[in-house]
Amino acid sequence: MAARILHRLRHALAGEGGREERAHGGSEAEDFPESSELEDDTEGLSTRLSGTLSFTSHEEEEDENEEEEGAGEELGEPAQATGAAAGAEDGEWGSAAERPGSSLLTRQLQELWRKSRGSLVPQRLLFEVTSASVVNERSSKYVLYTIYLIRSGQFDKAPAAITRRYSDFERLNRRLRCRFGCDMAGIAFPRKRLRRNFTAETIAKRSRAFEQFLSHLHSIAEIRRSPEFLEFFFLQDLRVAQRLTCTGMYREALATWANAYRLQDRLGVCSSGRFLLTLAGLAVCHQELDELGEAHGCCEQALQLLEAQGSHPLLGPFLQAHIHLAWKVGKDKRRSEARLQDLREAGPPLQPQPTLKECLIKEPLE
Repeated sequence: MAARILHRLRHALAGEGGREERAHGGSEAEDFPESSELEDDTEGLSTRLSGTLSFTSHEEEEDENEEEEGAGEELGEPAQATGAAAGAEDGEWGSAAERPGSSLLTRQLQELWRKSRGSLVPQRLLFEVTSASVVNERSSKYVLYTIYLIRSGQFDKAPAAITRRYSDFERLNRRLRCRFGCDMAGIAFPRKRLRRNFTAETIAKRSRAFEQFLSHLHSIAEIRRSPEFLEFFFLQDLRVAQRLTCTGMYREALATWANAYRLQDRLGVCSSGRFLLTLAGLAVCHQELDELGEAHGCCEQALQLLEAQGSHPLLGPFLQAHIHLAWKVGKDKRRSEARLQDLREAGPPLQPQPTLKECLIKEPLE
């Protein structure tokens, strides 16, 4: 009896469960489709990952989960590596820098870096008008232009600068056209104006014209090596520095000699007689200001330039100054002493050598 009642109860419960399942299944299919439920969960996962979710196949999702280790750790699911990748991560190659592909790329980058550092980058001299000021004097009024000489691709701690007025440029243009008529035929020069010479517009246009004028001149090899072109830049500084040295204004003279040094260095004339005179001026001013180390360095640089020359008017004075300064600063002076002895034996007997300062003062700067 009990078994029969239990059997009927099972059948009744099974029938009601089927009807309820069909009824609930129909309503869920209408109100909450599975696709929308998956989309809601997917959006929640994308928000928690703080990234853009890409809908891919099951295999692609597994590959992405292996690559995105950070996301798996945030969800509490450690990333699992399979196959050869797992073996590599477990220590077969060690770190990423030790992998064959990565090591090859690193070596290639290092080789390219070495080649780029060893290669010579062609340098170009730039002329830039940095400022222009109107000067009023008793009998004249003119514009003074400040021009910087800049080597492209390099940073210059101290600038090489000149200040010139329109008449200086006009004189240079006239001298070069007399000597290099054919080369100067295609080079433009700003014309003189009778009015409105001091307006901002005129000064700005002339500044750009002077920059182009100097750049064009420097691009022609014969012109940039000519005394007319070179002396336009540093002869005025040499004269001022010589006058200041003669009057004992060594600090002011030193700054002018130093600017003349930088100008000749930018123009590439560091082996000329003017450059040796500049080194003499620097050595004398440094010595007078009790800067013996700097004076000794100037003498050494001059003697290196005079190494290949058998005789030069400044060789003896530089040797004497170098020996004296080397003794003062505790440097080796034996080589200079031997060169001075050879110079005295080769020259006229009992010929007194003038000092470096005497040579500097007496040197004519025409």
